[in-house]
Amino acid sequence: MRPRLSANAALLAALAAMVAACQSSPAPTGPDRAALPTMERVALGANACWFKSGDPAFAAYKLAPELNSFSGRPRILLVHKGSPEARPLLVVQAEGSPSRLQAFGPMMSEPVAGRIAADVNRWSGGNKACS
Repeated sequence: MRPRLSANAALLAALAAMVAACQSSPAPTGPDRAALPTMERVALGANACWFKSGDPAFAAYKLAPELNSFSGRPRILLVHKGSPEARPLLVVQAEGSPSRLQAFGPMMSEPVAGRIAADVNRWSGGNKACS
């Protein structure tokens, strides 16, 4: 019975070493993945690429950032330029750390939805490029 006990002990030691190696690996580098920094990157990207660039796909809209959220869900809204008090046409929000992004609203049913999703994903990861 002694050989079986030492084999189990060796297996447990090897398993413990593998777990310890996984736990000591460095954290991934890159931009902060919490909700607020993620949405700050998205807001800056949207402002630069969709609005300041004069992109015709977004000419009829206005950006309304709501980053100071007490709900823990910072977000940006796209509203009609002429009626900013109306219901948003696009909501992009993040929650948690690492952040979980959501994009919803009527614009996500339009042809521009794929581009919105690609842009938001790119900006949330730290890439500042426009499409």
